Amino acid sequence: MNQWSARWVEFAKKRSHFALWITFIKWIVLGSVVGLLSGTASAFFLKSLDYVTDVRLEHPWLLYLLPLGGVLVSFLYMRYGKNSAKGNNLIIEQIQDGTETIPLRMAPLVLFGTLVTHLFGGSAGREGTAVQMGGSLAEWFGKLIKISPLDRKILLMCGISGGFGSIFGTPLAGTLFGLEVVTIGLISQQALLPCFVASFVGDLVTTQLWGVHHTHYVVNEFPALSVMIILKVVLASVIFGLVSMLFSELTHFLKRTFTAMISNPMIKAAVGGLIIIALVFVVGSRDYLGLGIPLIKDSFEGDVSPFAFLWKLIFTAFTLGTGFQGGEVTPLFAIGATLGNALAGILHVYGPFLAALGFIAVFCGATSTPIACFLMGIELFGSEGAIYMFIACVVSYLFSGHSSIYTSQLIGVSKSQLISIPQGTRINGVKKRK
Repeated sequence: MNQWSARWVEFAKKRSHFALWITFIKWIVLGSVVGLLSGTASAFFLKSLDYVTDVRLEHPWLLYLLPLGGVLVSFLYMRYGKNSAKGNNLIIEQIQDGTETIPLRMAPLVLFGTLVTHLFGGSAGREGTAVQMGGSLAEWFGKLIKISPLDRKILLMCGISGGFGSIFGTPLAGTLFGLEVVTIGLISQQALLPCFVASFVGDLVTTQLWGVHHTHYVVNEFPALSVMIILKVVLASVIFGLVSMLFSELTHFLKRTFTAMISNPMIKAAVGGLIIIALVFVVGSRDYLGLGIPLIKDSFEGDVSPFAFLWKLIFTAFTLGTGFQGGEVTPLFAIGATLGNALAGILHVYGPFLAALGFIAVFCGATSTPIACFLMGIELFGSEGAIYMFIACVVSYLFSGHSSIYTSQLIGVSKSQLISIPQGTRINGVKKRK
């Protein structure tokens, strides 16, 4: 190599590293802004959610207004929502080369709709709200600074990570959730740093700046590693995967069925509210309303009804299937934890241990995000049971099949070589537009 060639190589290396520094600083700044916006929105939402939940518990008669609450929210979405009604799927589609705009009004609409659902007793979660707020705020910020189409996709993934990490207090899980949820089997490492920054800052803003604290669950011991324990964990994880598939398929079935039977969304939501009220009388309990956090606590601190997981699944599927707003993840935590608690007695293992595995594994199966769920387990329950958590997530991921609570997820890689899936196919069977 002559002198001029050597100098050119040295210049190229310096220029390359300069470009990397520019990229690093750029996404530290942009990711932090999205995290700040997402974390602030999540903090306001969590405080508001605690308030409306307390009001509902103090005034049980509010349950009978659930049909009217559904009518109100459906009316607002019909009048002002436009494509906001697609929820999380809209954000996922835009990351996959979508051409629609994510409106800023999605944030206040989903916030109000979710609070109404919980005020009157619907069974729903909170991650969907946080993700939609994070995505719509990220889209607004991207328009403000006139970001490029490629950077827009990364910024939307930051919105997902920022919303998820801040709503659950799990920044590592939030990072990977934003990367995994778009396409099953594939991860965009290009967005790794931006999503981590958004999730990490979002969590810090929620807890440190706004003083919102998350619920903690304790697993006092994990069993010693043995062949018998591994076999029991695998068996339980197969069941976790099948139950997560049942939840996804039932929810989608109810959405299709009610939409086909009742074309007016307001009437559909009113009917859904009446069904939830009827279910309360059939079961004779209000334990399955709202997020389901008391059920989760009971799963870690004592015993729950063997069929608690099934009732929570049914309550949530009918709530979301008839058009009420809210997420699915916290109810999935409740379904998984109660199912794990029930299986613990059958398999003769420590209840909180299997409740913890069910907590992450049912969520994993319903979203096909095994790495995010594994990291969530470590963040919530510690690393002592890491091997069991990984087994639970991988097995549940496989046995949940190609189903998901998010119908717009792309199937990037089939979960089995024996199952051939055309490239660009979504969970709902529709191929992505080229």
